Amino acid sequence: MQQETLYYISSLAPDVERIGKAIRSHWGVESTHWILDVTFKEDDCRIRNGDGAENVAVIRRFALNLTKLHPQKNSMRGKLR
Repeated sequence: MQQETLYYISSLAPDVERIGKAIRSHWGVESTHWILDVTFKEDDCRIRNGDGAENVAVIRRFALNLTKLHPQKNSMRGKLR
């Protein structure tokens, strides 16, 4: 059995359950950003001026949410196809 130790810096009171929830919540957000970057290639997008970047981001998140609702048990990329 292998054990991994992770260290975090926080201003929260030393409440293990609360800190654990905060860490898991953070990684939930990070996984969404990872999906947007890898599947939708968000970081490669060159739309920078005006409202275009925000509009495209809204469309990407809408598509991501629709894809998550799909009942098929497949990868995100597979669902989008």
